[in-house]
Amino acid sequence: MATVAIVGGGIIGCAAAAWLLADGHRVTVFERSPEDRPASAGNLGLIATPEIMPLARPGTLAALPRWLLKPTGPASVRPRDIGRLAPFIARFVTASKPTQVRRATIAMARLMYPAIQDHAELARRAGLSGHMRHSGALHLFDGTAVHRKARAEWAERHRLGIAVEDLSPEDARDLVPAITGPFTHALLAPDYWMVSSPAAVLDALRRRVLQTGAIARRDVIALVRDQREVAVITAEGADLPFDRVVIAAGVWSRHLVRDLGLKLQLEAQRGYTLSFTHNPLELDMPVFAAQFGLAAVPLAEGLRIGGGVEFAEINAPINPRRAKALGAAAQRLFAALPESGAEVWMGPRPATPDSLPVIGHDPADPRIVFAFGHGHLGLTLAATTARHVAALITGLGDPSLGPFGIDRFQ
Repeated sequence: MATVAIVGGGIIGCAAAAWLLADGHRVTVFERSPEDRPASAGNLGLIATPEIMPLARPGTLAALPRWLLKPTGPASVRPRDIGRLAPFIARFVTASKPTQVRRATIAMARLMYPAIQDHAELARRAGLSGHMRHSGALHLFDGTAVHRKARAEWAERHRLGIAVEDLSPEDARDLVPAITGPFTHALLAPDYWMVSSPAAVLDALRRRVLQTGAIARRDVIALVRDQREVAVITAEGADLPFDRVVIAAGVWSRHLVRDLGLKLQLEAQRGYTLSFTHNPLELDMPVFAAQFGLAAVPLAEGLRIGGGVEFAEINAPINPRRAKALGAAAQRLFAALPESGAEVWMGPRPATPDSLPVIGHDPADPRIVFAFGHGHLGLTLAATTARHVAALITGLGDPSLGPFGIDRFQ
């Protein structure tokens, strides 16, 4: 069995650690700020297996100029960041070509297919139970043109095995009586699952790691390779040798990867949420209104409203206008939602231009494994990524991981 360092203590890193510990490896997770509430803990708690289509696609590209001109729209870029993001945006445009979208969608469908089974196996390995439920999700659309475009994309999902059902507005309101705002069309997607609390899942995985492994509160600044080992260099001056290293540090992974001499386009896709400590809507299933950048999800700690994409530097301050716009969109749909009292949160999700995560070996050194760039699907793909990481650590690989290799950036 190998000694393994995992750089990053979020949901991807801790899921991989739990899986590897169950295989008998000696694992140390490096997390510089374990007390923070990362994207792994503040998300909507969805295991969103139907979400196989990349953000980069023709419909998004057509709407992007309009969105970018509105700082509180479903997607935005801070003006000061446009120049820095130009290479990312250029590759995003290329990835939006229909042939590229088709390839990415098929690749994600294959990666996503065993996600629920993998979550069950991760739960067994980590001693988790009762934290997942099969919820389904309701998607709402206001306007025939918007619905027509969305229905075409859902038809593509359906061709790849994802169930979808058309509902009338009346049936949708019967299913979720809390919906009071206007909409013209609805879809029911039964394949969504959710966890009771993403923060609780992350905490449970960390406790599992601490039982037989270790979590080091250290900031990893570099990796040094020689013939015998890979050394983890920390900001505190430590030089620690390991047989294998997994880079799973979210958007912060880019610094380590570039220092290894590799090209990478990875940016912070910042997500905002509003959390109410109770469930004022008595909502019992997720509800999406994508054209408004909105999702509402019931969690154990209360109701959480989220949505929208903001590309900005990692440490840029929270944009209060986005939080206010998110609340206004939610109140338009749910009249019973309070106008105040919500906790505002923002998390930097690691995004690639083609929406595909990076999962695979360092092309120059198979002792280093990459597992980052999952965007808003970190929780969804955590267990599946952990299974793949465990195989990669032992030198095995899966041909289906080809589209997710870092070589696509070289």
